Amino acid sequence: QVDRYLYHMRLSDDVLLDVMARFQAEMVKGLGRDTNPTATVKMLPSFVRSLPDGSEKGDFLAVDLGGSQFRAHQVKVFDDGKQSSRLESKFYPTPKEVIQGNGAELFDYVADCLLDFMEAKNLKHKKLPLGFTFSFPCRQTKLEEGVLLAWTKHFRVRGVQDADVVSSLRKALQKHKANVDVLALVNDTVGTMMTCGYDDQRCEVGLIIGTGTNACYMEEMRHIDLVEGDEGRMCINTEWGAFGDDGALDDLRTEFDRELDLGSLNPGKQLFEKMISSLYLGELVRLILLKMTKEGLLFNGKVSTALLTKGKIEMKHVSAMEKYKEGLSNTKEILTELNLFPSEEDCVAVQHVCTIVSFRSANLCAAALAAILTRLRENKKLLRMRTTVGIDGGLYKTHPQYAKRLHKVVRRLVPTCDVRFLLSVSGSGRGAAMVTAVAHRLAAQRQRIDATLAPFLLPLGILREVKDKMRVELEYGLKRETQANATVKMLPTYVCGTPDGTEKGKFLALDLGGTNFRVLLVKIKSGRRRSVQMYNKIFAIPLEIMQGTGEELFDHIVQCIADFLEYMGIKGARLPLGFTFSFPCRQASIDKGTLVGWTKGFKATDCEGEDVVDMLREAIKRRNEFDLDIVAVVNDTVGTMMTCGYEDPNCEIGLIAGTGSNVCYMEDMKNIEIVEGNEGKMCINTEWGAFGDNGCIDNIRTKYDKEVDEGSLNPGKQRYEKMTSGMYLGEIVRQILIDLTKQGLLFRGHISESLRKRGIFETKFLSQIESDRLALLQVRRILQQLGLDSTCDDSIIVKEVCGVVSRRAAQLCGAGLAAIVDKKRENQGVERLQITVGVDGTLYKLHPHFSRVLQETVKELAPQCDVTFMLSEDGSGKGAALITAVAKRLHNVGQK
Repeated sequence: QVDRYLYHMRLSDDVLLDVMARFQAEMVKGLGRDTNPTATVKMLPSFVRSLPDGSEKGDFLAVDLGGSQFRAHQVKVFDDGKQSSRLESKFYPTPKEVIQGNGAELFDYVADCLLDFMEAKNLKHKKLPLGFTFSFPCRQTKLEEGVLLAWTKHFRVRGVQDADVVSSLRKALQKHKANVDVLALVNDTVGTMMTCGYDDQRCEVGLIIGTGTNACYMEEMRHIDLVEGDEGRMCINTEWGAFGDDGALDDLRTEFDRELDLGSLNPGKQLFEKMISSLYLGELVRLILLKMTKEGLLFNGKVSTALLTKGKIEMKHVSAMEKYKEGLSNTKEILTELNLFPSEEDCVAVQHVCTIVSFRSANLCAAALAAILTRLRENKKLLRMRTTVGIDGGLYKTHPQYAKRLHKVVRRLVPTCDVRFLLSVSGSGRGAAMVTAVAHRLAAQRQRIDATLAPFLLPLGILREVKDKMRVELEYGLKRETQANATVKMLPTYVCGTPDGTEKGKFLALDLGGTNFRVLLVKIKSGRRRSVQMYNKIFAIPLEIMQGTGEELFDHIVQCIADFLEYMGIKGARLPLGFTFSFPCRQASIDKGTLVGWTKGFKATDCEGEDVVDMLREAIKRRNEFDLDIVAVVNDTVGTMMTCGYEDPNCEIGLIAGTGSNVCYMEDMKNIEIVEGNEGKMCINTEWGAFGDNGCIDNIRTKYDKEVDEGSLNPGKQRYEKMTSGMYLGEIVRQILIDLTKQGLLFRGHISESLRKRGIFETKFLSQIESDRLALLQVRRILQQLGLDSTCDDSIIVKEVCGVVSRRAAQLCGAGLAAIVDKKRENQGVERLQITVGVDGTLYKLHPHFSRVLQETVKELAPQCDVTFMLSEDGSGKGAALITAVAKRLHNVGQK
């Protein structure tokens, strides 16, 4: 009979999976900015962004308002490596006149109780941080602010709804002259998660099943439309009690649920809570027993006063009647006290009713919790997830069967989650203190992180100084008397023209500038259908050759050329060749280049001070298989400018922002004192990477720059390049990460073996980590590939470090470029200059923000120049062939 009566309260797994799907849809609705106003599950951001990491310490106060008693706590958190804390509490009653009076009286009462507690604990002389557990739905805009949306749990205090409860508490504390700093407003559910999170770092869900019911969990910021920013995670207080207020659960609600709701203080609201929480389950049992008795199915149809009295059957009665081990004695005793005089059959039936009602509660709770766990797993993109749920509440703790039922159903609904349920000890009080302790720790950490990164933030005034200093160095390099001592060498390239479209023929190009070496065949067609066709092959240069002898290096290069000529079937042809040699060379003519010094990790002996074209010719002779007409030795920067100049005649600057950093530009011959002649222009290879080698930018070099410089192959040289180029940015980041880890601000203070390895942090990782499309989860994966086991908070800090280092690089590069475009404008004597910069290099091309920051800086520092940036398509290869073609054309014109 009971089963027939309560058939609708028995929920199959299919129904529960359906409830789970409905709840997931409500969560998404609650997280969306546009859909939140109509969502029943409000998904309130708590502004708790971080779980305890074990390094919290100090004395904290907490007050806890939300149930039949008000509590004040002192929490001592010990930094003893054992993650221990001590809690001392005092309970105060919350009189009916206070919970149904006005706001001023309520907060005065809270302040009074807190002062009494502080006096008893001799804490009045200390200024202590306080966490305020306020177990009612609030809309928060920051951690220490919360506007009450609605009272629940029989509280009906006037003048508090739609007001900030923290400022109300602060006013009351000021009035009472309490020396307390309110740092955090915490929901009891969040407090539970934080308390358990202190003991188990896997804990990222908090659950309350007691007088009220609610859940919170750590959500990815990128999914929370209601809060600015998409970095990291934030705890979301679901306020799931209102699930179904829009009718979403009407098919599951029984006549008893409807009757209970109509008789409640808030009809039509908190419908899910009314099906789950202990505040209502006893009443639900009473309504069922009343109807069954009226229909003659129980107690011989005799309806006692107890059955007619609202609230007479409480949750404690239901729990006691479900103690099966004690047989029917508890049930008989309770029913007798209620003047119901049951038979044995009555006791069995009543016990059965209690079981079905509480089992339905556990089932519904499990379905909603399963939805949260599934979302967490999907957010992490895991096939299987281990996690911990921190749990509190009288129903869960005191009911003899509830916990076991809940666990069982959750595991059945989400078999892909290995869930540990951790019972919270004094969750809300200790939890509020934990939130406060974490906030306290994060504020202190934030200060130290800001102090570490501050030297990388360059204000406009400093960037203007860098621009002016660069301009001075450019002039030094051009003047005969200062050139020998100039750091920016301003090397003439003897490239005196840009393409005019008449170039044609077949050309070979060599490209040496990094760990790979390329040989290219370039076919240039002129006329209306002008085009450039290229065929190339890439060869590796092993480290032992990069750092061996010069003869070995050039023999290897010639071996690669021979392989290519054979591969292309052109070994017999004597083709004009352009040699892109991306290292600083002093040129006496277009086909003579004396190596000034190696960069980018090259160390081949007997090369510096030698003509690289002669070294190449000698290596060709040694091989004695083919001959080549070496027409031009070219820097990759010049090649980039020439490639873009082929497309846009306005291109007179070439920029490389990649492994290395350099610029070239067309300078008026009259300004180049170290070359004879005043007519026309010549391309100057600035070799600006050495800017600052004379100490002129020491004021902006950080201790990390100095560490990177000292550990490099060429200490004291190429200082500007070491602050702006891809080869070094990752190493700067690594040095900062080591420092932050030593300070205990990263990776739990543990410097891993991989972090100790120089060069582990390649610039490609910076580009990946800073990508806007990349979630922190993927950042963590990248760090894991590097052997760095990071938390979510660590990932945010690493991303921030990468951001300041690459932004500074782009700004410094922009300041240098601004000096050059301004010089070009003055050379031309115009008010406003229109110019194109040809650009190449992986940093510029692949980094998600470098190019934008560089362009913004140039615009800011050279406002009278309209600069177009043009990406070079294979500048070093195609450019070498074009220079060779232009040189051939100019040579032929000269001969004629």
